[in-house]
Amino acid sequence: MGATHDWSEPLDLDHLGEIRRDAGTLAPGGPLHLVLEVLAYPVDEAIAGTTTRVRVVLHADGSVSVADDGRGTETRTDDDGVAQVKPVMATRDLRFYGRDDAPLLPDGHRRSGISVVAALSDWVVHTNRRAEGGWQQRFEHGVPRGQLESLSGLQRPGTVVHFRPDSSLVPGALAADEIREATTAYAAVVPVEVVAESV
Repeated sequence: MGATHDWSEPLDLDHLGEIRRDAGTLAPGGPLHLVLEVLAYPVDEAIAGTTTRVRVVLHADGSVSVADDGRGTETRTDDDGVAQVKPVMATRDLRFYGRDDAPLLPDGHRRSGISVVAALSDWVVHTNRRAEGGWQQRFEHGVPRGQLESLSGLQRPGTVVHFRPDSSLVPGALAADEIREATTAYAAVVPVEVVAESV
């Protein structure tokens, strides 16, 4: 498989703006599509044999977190020894965005990539743990806020994408049963647990 993102461009404001202008097309059906965009990545990893479970939590504040036990998002170290996480949130996924041959998600709409989730959310917190270390980054409407933070302590590799859809661009509410029904297509690949916090 070829490159998925351009590492030389960590932030593409034009791309993020384009997504926000075309929110209705890129998030058809509302926030469920955003959840499915996030879930598609651990499902890919499960097919590759690196992820064995996924947990989706609907939080009381209207946000959603998707956690997996995979190998974590690819991270490289620059010449100064500073970690750089693949710019999945703020740049286009070259395999899917704007492509007529992009695969369909379980809602019947084409996959565009996780940058759609970042651009159409008030905020996203991306927590990434790999064998060599852990990092966390916050984004607001796809734009990085603050520095990439190094996480201390030894924990199993995995990724958590925690986001709150921007209700002005992606209206609607999420229900746990709705996500469970949409993810039955993944049952043969990886178990997806869906839980809702009580208010």
